[in-house]
Amino acid sequence: MNGPDEPGEDHWIDPEIIRPYVVTRGRTRPAHGRFDLISMALAVGPPPGPEAGLDPEHLRILRLCREPKSVAEIAAHLNLPAGTIRVLLGDLFDRELVSAQEPQSEVDMRDMKMYRAVLDGLRSL
Repeated sequence: MNGPDEPGEDHWIDPEIIRPYVVTRGRTRPAHGRFDLISMALAVGPPPGPEAGLDPEHLRILRLCREPKSVAEIAAHLNLPAGTIRVLLGDLFDRELVSAQEPQSEVDMRDMKMYRAVLDGLRSL
């Protein structure tokens, strides 16, 4: 019998790890798309019926995304890690139930003018 300071079998079960693992069926990356934290997801088309075979988490994401939501917002609403949300969004994206807009870089990182402006700004400090 395990004492109060001895780890038992329950010691190895962490619900905060098990739930996301089960929700994604062990997958850690979406099949398609990057889904950064600031990527925006939007549900498209009519809500799917029960015959679609979606999990409850997929359906919650679709309800949330009737208006554009970022990956970070979805993760906060569902109380799941962003990595789990990325996988679920990938599932929905593959079924064409959500559209995704990846963040756009406002600055071309190869633009030397931008680097010069940053250096000039630092020198003026």
